[in-house]
Amino acid sequence: MNDDSTEIEDEVAEHVGALMALCREKGIMIATAESCTGGLIAGTLTEISGSSAMLDRGFITYSNEAKTDLLGVPAEMIERNGAVSGEVAAAMAEGALARANADLTIAVTGIAGPEGGTDLKPVGLVWFGCAASWAPTFVHKTVFPDEGRAIIRHAAVMAAIEILTETVRLAPENREED
Repeated sequence: MNDDSTEIEDEVAEHVGALMALCREKGIMIATAESCTGGLIAGTLTEISGSSAMLDRGFITYSNEAKTDLLGVPAEMIERNGAVSGEVAAAMAEGALARANADLTIAVTGIAGPEGGTDLKPVGLVWFGCAASWAPTFVHKTVFPDEGRAIIRHAAVMAAIEILTETVRLAPENREED
């Protein structure tokens, strides 16, 4: 393994460790609902020992049918807006929150490439949905540079960890007592 890979792994571990400390402090459990990342967010969260204190489960919902079957995203919504949309990202996050033993969920749907992009939805477009038991659901849209599938997926994982961390920071204290 080269030095760049080690630096990236150290950076990821540092971010996940900070998220885990905040979740423990506030008694928050997380669930993920992943499409274009295919479980990489949940996998990254479990790279650190003790992650069961913050991660309840991950839903990998790559197909539209899985989004509907596992998360309750209406098929009509997917047909109307496309799977890569803010509406679907929000519905994925809310579906995961309703189906998991979690206080906070992150959902991701996007176009990692190399195919699948259009003028309106280019390769690198990723929508994040975040649902919390204590706050309204919100979405975030990012268009990552088209520098390859692996880079887009890694960038989406890091963005999801950042969104989770900032959301946990805003959570009320002592969630476990609710």
